Amino acid sequence: MLNLFRETGLRFLWISAVAFILDQWSKYAVIDSMSLYQSIQVMPFFNLTYVHNYGAAFSFLDSAGGWQRWFFTAIAVVVSIVILWWLKQSPRSQKMLPVAFSFILGGALGNVYDRIVHGYVIDFLDFYVNNYHWPAFNIADSAIFIGAALLIIDMFKNGDKDEASDSDAASASETTK
Repeated sequence: MLNLFRETGLRFLWISAVAFILDQWSKYAVIDSMSLYQSIQVMPFFNLTYVHNYGAAFSFLDSAGGWQRWFFTAIAVVVSIVILWWLKQSPRSQKMLPVAFSFILGGALGNVYDRIVHGYVIDFLDFYVNNYHWPAFNIADSAIFIGAALLIIDMFKNGDKDEASDSDAASASETTK
């Protein structure tokens, strides 16, 4: 069992745990110190603004009537299971992809926890320019973003290598026939 964690992408699950813990700690700090919709200016372009998000990213389906809570929870649980399976399958030689998926997993679980326990996701990071505000988000969303960015970087960095190794393997199998 210990080898499974040493020799596969599961060795990066600590990233998921750190993302989840930081996310939940920050949300409970906001709940304990702020009232709903309260906004505290931190910088001229950044506020801490406590809001509830009943939808998904950018409050998508925010006012859909409640069914979206379980819909988004189910999607996140299925994605999390697929990520865990993929991490278990990934070889020790892979680094960036399992790190990326570990960030995504930690963020997904942070928001799933909120949906199950509270019925909504707690958001509080509010960036803006003049009167234009980016939709409020949280540490879990940030972890998902970091994971997605790492996936894109890996695609550009290692995409040709994967295609080259696939074509090398295909040509090697052709020559052995």
